[in-house]
Amino acid sequence: MFKNKSENRNNICGIKIYEMRKSITPRMSQRALADRMQLEGIDLDKNAIQRIECGKRFVTDIELLSFAKIFNVSCDHLLMSKYKNDTNDDPLVEIKIRL
Repeated sequence: MFKNKSENRNNICGIKIYEMRKSITPRMSQRALADRMQLEGIDLDKNAIQRIECGKRFVTDIELLSFAKIFNVSCDHLLMSKYKNDTNDDPLVEIKIRL
């Protein structure tokens, strides 16, 4: 069976996007972030931002690039998660296949 979710989430960048949005002073609303995404040519509304942050919506590579540009961070930063293995210097993620 194919599993494309991590802990029942459809993305791993939503938590980072939420944290970064809340860390901006003054705080950026979901609607303001959606407006910024639309200026980047990405058609997202407030509800889509909410679903991304909650992990209920997939994030495309183009959307990820726009989020990174808005927050002035790398895509790698948005993709870092608690699953990162700090002892592994290899940037490639080890993939295990269970049969």
